[in-house]
Amino acid sequence: MKKLIAPSILSADFTKLGIEIQAIEAAGADWLHIDVMDGHFVPNISMGPLVVKAAKKVATIPLDVHLMITHPDQYIPQFAQDGADLISVHVEACFHLNRTIDLIKSCGCKPGVVLNPATPLSTLEWVLEYVDFVLIMSVNPGFGGQSFISNSLDRIRLLKEMIRIKDLSTLIQVDGGVTESNIKEISEAGADVFVAGSAIFGKKNYKKTINAMKRIIR
Repeated sequence: MKKLIAPSILSADFTKLGIEIQAIEAAGADWLHIDVMDGHFVPNISMGPLVVKAAKKVATIPLDVHLMITHPDQYIPQFAQDGADLISVHVEACFHLNRTIDLIKSCGCKPGVVLNPATPLSTLEWVLEYVDFVLIMSVNPGFGGQSFISNSLDRIRLLKEMIRIKDLSTLIQVDGGVTESNIKEISEAGADVFVAGSAIFGKKNYKKTINAMKRIIR
């Protein structure tokens, strides 16, 4: 299975966002990760549907919209309408997770579910077969530039085994503190999609950085 790099525009230069998106796409990015924060579910506010709509005018790679918000059902149709290709929601924020997953699908997007670092993997047991990917947060969500929480590796391994036992093709995405120095062990633990913000946008040469990451996980 091909492994994918999904740069997070949370770390991009917003004074030239269109240029940044074109640059990371030309550098070999596979997905464009868009972190949506509401100041309630996480202690920060970031971007909304207007940014997704603007990104869609520039990007040709899939827009991977990560909703770190309360009451995501209220906003999923708008994000889908404005160009999201994949939408992930937090288990912790959904009262009726199956219903939310079905809503994402009905809007024409691929659904994903997200787990915070302290949330048990058991919360996925009865929805795993209905989603395209699971996002394991390897930092506590809300801010970029945090360090990778080391026991996330064990969580990735356990999730990989859950997927194997159920004979599914669900992708494992990892977000938080992913860098060139640790992407190898994250990949070997079982991750398929790697979200990186400052580790890519903090470098001058995006192509060199993404190519280096892909060489490591190939």
